Amino acid sequence: MEIRPSGSVPTRRAPADAFTGTVWQDPIIDAPDPAYLKSNVVMFEPGARSAWHTHPMGQTLYVTAGCGRIQTWDGPVQTIRAGDVVWIPPGEKHWHGAGPETMMTHIAMQESIEGPAVNWLEQVTDEQYAKAR
Repeated sequence: MEIRPSGSVPTRRAPADAFTGTVWQDPIIDAPDPAYLKSNVVMFEPGARSAWHTHPMGQTLYVTAGCGRIQTWDGPVQTIRAGDVVWIPPGEKHWHGAGPETMMTHIAMQESIEGPAVNWLEQVTDEQYAKAR
């Protein structure tokens, strides 16, 4: 068993090549083999969002605070709120982030077997982000 006391792992700023705007990540777990789980608390400031991306084994998001947006490649921009759970199937191209005037925090959970848990693609344009207005 391993217990990591609260505050013992530093918050990190999410990389600019994978996110637009200011996004913070608090690592939850990058489970050692033979487990596959990777998880972070992700905090998006207003207007911030991920780039388009996919997950080889899918992703689950649990929104813990605020109001945000999510979209699949061919789908409409949808609103997500605290308490919502989102399942993104393996390989589905999508993005997620905060609303234009609200912060949004979610727990992101994904698995990885012998490779990355996420495949980052192009940035979400301002036009794509604004489609929900």
